[in-house]
Amino acid sequence: MTQPPAGGDTGTPGDPNPQPPPTGGAPPGSAPAAGPPAYPSDTQPRKRPAVLIVSLVLAAAVLLCGGGGTAAFLALRDSEDGQGAKEPQVAVDGFLKAVYQERDAEKAAAFVCSAARDDEKIATKVAEVQKYVAQYQNPRFRWPTPTVDNQTGDRATVSARVTMTTADEKVAEQALRFTVVRKTGWWVCEVG
Repeated sequence: MTQPPAGGDTGTPGDPNPQPPPTGGAPPGSAPAAGPPAYPSDTQPRKRPAVLIVSLVLAAAVLLCGGGGTAAFLALRDSEDGQGAKEPQVAVDGFLKAVYQERDAEKAAAFVCSAARDDEKIATKVAEVQKYVAQYQNPRFRWPTPTVDNQTGDRATVSARVTMTTADEKVAEQALRFTVVRKTGWWVCEVG
């Protein structure tokens, strides 16, 4: 039986032309060779997740703005039944009186544009005010004349600060902002 050649040589023993070990492997006991890896490095760098996140946020913003524009268009094109108020602040003042002082949901609905008129929501707000009346000692609601913050054509933004004062000197305030539109008159279309 023949022994394998010493030193990793291939061939027959005593061969005057020993052949070097095959490439692709280092002789046993030697350090790995430094250099490029044995596989091609033609991979492209990965895209960062931040680019994807920014793209998704921008797409969502475009959808929301488009949806808001569509809602505004639909709200402004609906026809109203009734007269509406002569001025934006008059519509807001009438709405506030109906909700906070008279606590009459039907009267409050008469100041709301048809696109936003939801009798159930208006009745819920009036019931909430009624709950305050029952909970506190003789609460009074007041506000200065509502202020038109911005008016462009048939659309206005009006603000009002409602103050509740009780007989035992408790005070609470709430700042409200209204979007009011003009069709057959001025109508409250959004309260924020």
